[in-house]
Amino acid sequence: MTATILIVEDELIAAESIARSLRKQGYTVIARINSGEKALEQIAKKCPDLILMDIHLRGDLDGVETAKRIREQYQIPIIYITAYSDSSTIERTKETNPSGYLVKPFKSQEVIDIVEKALQSSG
Repeated sequence: MTATILIVEDELIAAESIARSLRKQGYTVIARINSGEKALEQIAKKCPDLILMDIHLRGDLDGVETAKRIREQYQIPIIYITAYSDSSTIERTKETNPSGYLVKPFKSQEVIDIVEKALQSSG
């Protein structure tokens, strides 16, 4: 069975690019969401195998707060995909025990590699 992935990213072009790369590798992208609130709704409906989460999102919840809420209810691996790489942001993300962290800009192959690693570790 193909792994299902939710992309939570506020930049549509970036989300589309990531989704295209994942689909080429045979993954199913269940949705591209731009807010933490919408992500929580989607997860409740479709419970993906993996989440790619930006830190800067639309709405009231940023990616770290959204990930915290996901961790409270689900055991879904989360990989952060973000432009934020300062030490305080990285420390905040560690509280959510992420399966990976990609700093923008990144190459498609980096996404594939970290997704495969996270899915192998969780399965």
